[in-house]
Amino acid sequence: MRMNHYLREITLSIGALAMAFSILGCESSSQKEKQVKVSDSSLQKEKPPQASKLNVHDYKLKMIDGTPKSLADYKGKALLIVNVASECGYTPQYEPLQELYDRYKERGLVVLGFPADNFGHQEPGTNEEILAFGQDKYGVTFPLFEKVAVKGADQTPLYRALTKEGGAVTWNFNKFLIAPDGHLVEHFESSTKPMSAELLSALESVLPKPS
Repeated sequence: MRMNHYLREITLSIGALAMAFSILGCESSSQKEKQVKVSDSSLQKEKPPQASKLNVHDYKLKMIDGTPKSLADYKGKALLIVNVASECGYTPQYEPLQELYDRYKERGLVVLGFPADNFGHQEPGTNEEILAFGQDKYGVTFPLFEKVAVKGADQTPLYRALTKEGGAVTWNFNKFLIAPDGHLVEHFESSTKPMSAELLSALESVLPKPS
């Protein structure tokens, strides 16, 4: 009887040890899997950002007076492309956009305004009316183009390319910052003010370097 008792205790002890090794093995395996996942995640984060494929210099449009204009004429300039509207809550941004243009045009910035009637029917006028409004009310001297569609089935090719790469235009006065080589740098929402620290910082980083 005593021998059977000892054998039973030995069997139980061996079983307990086997279970302990099994648990340790599972934990070790789990830790290795976590390490692999963390490593994979780190590798994904370390991937360099993809270069912009869009080049706005490939596009030709018409100025607000109907004159054909190739955006290739702006090679070497930083561009801020803005869909403007005359009857929007953001319409007063015309003023700081002009201020931005005045401050940085000698350093290589050109603001390009594209009137669009895609949001709330807030740009109902003709090209002539839009030009007169901008000049008379806000003293606009930066280039304005003819009215275009920035979304929808009749979206102009330039904006089709911009939104494919930089995200959809969400309202009037969205802003696309373009580097001097024609590639997209950043897309700003309407609420980002033209003279905000965020936009100025991004602009300063892409302005042409003095020769």
